[in-house]
Amino acid sequence: MRIDVWSDLVCPWCYIGKRRLERALAAWPDAPQVEIVHRSFQLNPSMPEGTTSLRRDYLRAKYGWSPSQAARIDAEMEERAAGDGLEYHLTADGVTGNTFDAHRLVHLARDRGRQDESVERFFRAYFTEQRSLFDRASLETLAVEAGLDADEARGVLAGRDYAEAVTNDLREARALGVSGVPFFVFDQRLSVSGAQPIDVFVDAIKRAAK
Repeated sequence: MRIDVWSDLVCPWCYIGKRRLERALAAWPDAPQVEIVHRSFQLNPSMPEGTTSLRRDYLRAKYGWSPSQAARIDAEMEERAAGDGLEYHLTADGVTGNTFDAHRLVHLARDRGRQDESVERFFRAYFTEQRSLFDRASLETLAVEAGLDADEARGVLAGRDYAEAVTNDLREARALGVSGVPFFVFDQRLSVSGAQPIDVFVDAIKRAAK
């Protein structure tokens, strides 16, 4: 079975959704062999590559939150992530930016058989360690930590390799009507939107397996 997962690497729900899908697969001992393919999505594609802004400022402008609302929502998200075994640090000085280059590295990682490791490393770096996914030096370091070759990662970041692959993912998401992530497609037949409870994922896997 193939499971396509559209997500953005700065989406807090996407990391939770990844973990819940993994737990759903682990909870079903008779689950079929599964190939998980991570697909690109961008929550903030209009921000110029290589620039950043304060994450809370961006969210406040997007959703109209007050400073106290933004702080409360971040605290609630940290608690929710902890319930799924994840450690989030959503601080007032955290930044966000354009993830196009990070997604290009995820495509490189797929070609090298290290895609899941790379996605996991990027999520943990951003949400737990407050490391940047927006400058090339940081991305190169994280790519190496995920098992990719430093020279190859540097070469990808210096050029436009895999840009078309990212663009194709974004185009396919639009064609599917994806307006938010995470978004899961099971064997090109069944879709699940959002970081659903584990039993929803188990049911989707069983239905797709039939």
